[in-house]
Amino acid sequence: MQAAVEADQNAKLSIFATRPAIYAPLYNFITEAMGTTALLLLALLVELQARRFPEGSDIKLFYEVGVQSLILSFIIVVLIAGLGGPTAYAANPARDLGPRLAHQLLPILGKGSSEWSYAWIPFFAPLIGGVIAGALYIAIEEMQFPGGGPKGGGLFVG
Repeated sequence: MQAAVEADQNAKLSIFATRPAIYAPLYNFITEAMGTTALLLLALLVELQARRFPEGSDIKLFYEVGVQSLILSFIIVVLIAGLGGPTAYAANPARDLGPRLAHQLLPILGKGSSEWSYAWIPFFAPLIGGVIAGALYIAIEEMQFPGGGPKGGGLFVG
């Protein structure tokens, strides 16, 4: 009976916030950070590819309007499918923090703990992953366009 009650409480929390399949904080943190790094870095590289096309060309317009969004959608689907099992992939601190807070505050019959001991992982891991992705992107951009490249932006894309 107790197992059924705990399963019900876990299911109620899972509706609101992310919960890992296996609670291993270090590995959960690394998984979230790697997923966010991959998502942001790939999105930035897709945008970097658009800069390679001649300004005002039909191929650039086709890429920016059609192909770019399909590539980004595919990246998101693959990342969520791959990381949805281990950590329920928050990918965004707001995706977990707000719903977890709502779970804590709402008077839900039979709810359990809001598991605040896990909340730091989906909050900080995407932030760290974003910093890593930004640093990698700047390094890649400098390799592709030394000294600022075609836009003259230096280390930052303008």
